Amino acid sequence: MSLDLNAIRAKFPALHSRDVFFDNPGGTQIAQTSLARMTTYLTETNSNHEGAFATSQASDAILDKARGAVAAFLNAARPEEIIFGPNMTTLTMSLSRSLAQRLSPGDSIVVTRLDHDANIAPWLLIAEERGCRVDWVDFDVEDGTLDMDSLEKALAHKPKLVAIGYASNSLGTINPVAKIVEMAHAVGALVFVDAVQYAPHAPIDVQQLGCDFLACSAYKFFGPHVGMLYGRYDLLAELPAYKVRPAPDMPPGKFETGTQNHEGIAGVLGALEYLEELGTTYGRQYAERYSEDHAGMGLRLKQAMAAIRAYEYEISTALLQVFAATPGLQLYGPSDRRKVEQRVPTFSFTLKDMPPRQVAEQLDKAGIYVWDGNYYALAITERLGLEAKGGMVRVGAVHYNTVEEVARLEDALSKIS
Repeated sequence: MSLDLNAIRAKFPALHSRDVFFDNPGGTQIAQTSLARMTTYLTETNSNHEGAFATSQASDAILDKARGAVAAFLNAARPEEIIFGPNMTTLTMSLSRSLAQRLSPGDSIVVTRLDHDANIAPWLLIAEERGCRVDWVDFDVEDGTLDMDSLEKALAHKPKLVAIGYASNSLGTINPVAKIVEMAHAVGALVFVDAVQYAPHAPIDVQQLGCDFLACSAYKFFGPHVGMLYGRYDLLAELPAYKVRPAPDMPPGKFETGTQNHEGIAGVLGALEYLEELGTTYGRQYAERYSEDHAGMGLRLKQAMAAIRAYEYEISTALLQVFAATPGLQLYGPSDRRKVEQRVPTFSFTLKDMPPRQVAEQLDKAGIYVWDGNYYALAITERLGLEAKGGMVRVGAVHYNTVEEVARLEDALSKIS
């Protein structure tokens, strides 16, 4: 069953305008169900944690439900493996402080040049502090794929930690994470996965991946500005936490410093309820694929993400056709229309000799919103020799974007000079 884009777009208040939101890798628009959850929380259950009175207990019930929904979304083994925080970057910085205690001078940490800096800088900082070596994994500048030979060479140093992105926020490349986890575990490394850019586009199963940690952010999948971190419970229980003394000594509480963004966490629940509804409506044909390992909300969420993934192949193909047909446009990353399953619909390019900012400004005048610069994927623009030139222009689609919007982009690009 194909997606009913009119019905889907009606569930997003911002999409009632004529503007085209191709800035989605920086943050998607919020679903009405997410917004409603936040409003209801603030008007009916707004309270701090673990009080004896009714609103506090109602608040805790919503937070517990949200944690369970995220566990279902990621297929965590238990809700206590989910930690909430402001965003992926802050959560990764915090976790890196805890993991630093396991490192000794001379230990190796592996990072890649294909990652957002939020999955590079925290590890560089603790490596400098602890006297560790950093092994960089390169990527192929021609097709934007991770250099697996480079990874194997890095793993030969038997690293303590491998930090990998699920999908590039710049080039759209999907990495073979399950294979990388297997390779890393074979040499005794822990694996941290940045799934921020993959989560809006396809199902995630942390148990199937076998990763030790995985982070994502709800504002990238139709919710508010809240981050979440999955960690294997045994590791979370064992790791030291930087916390105040009265805070819990066990996960997840020991890693959730201070009062959380309760209304935002309620909004995370609303975003996942939107996806659950989408899975019920459009994803039933995928039920058999996931029913052996999932049930209830988890199954419906997997169905939703499978339906989204299938539709986004169409959008990716349409965008690739536009980029190939636009004179003077240089696309970076995977460009083979026959292999759209190897990428998410996030694309970066340069146009003629124009500064990326100028291209973005001209597209804005046409009501089309895109990003320019390095989008914090600094290692990519440096590797491509584009950082000093202002980076690239980024177009990123999600399932509420339409082929008609792609046609508007094509027309707008043709008029830029």
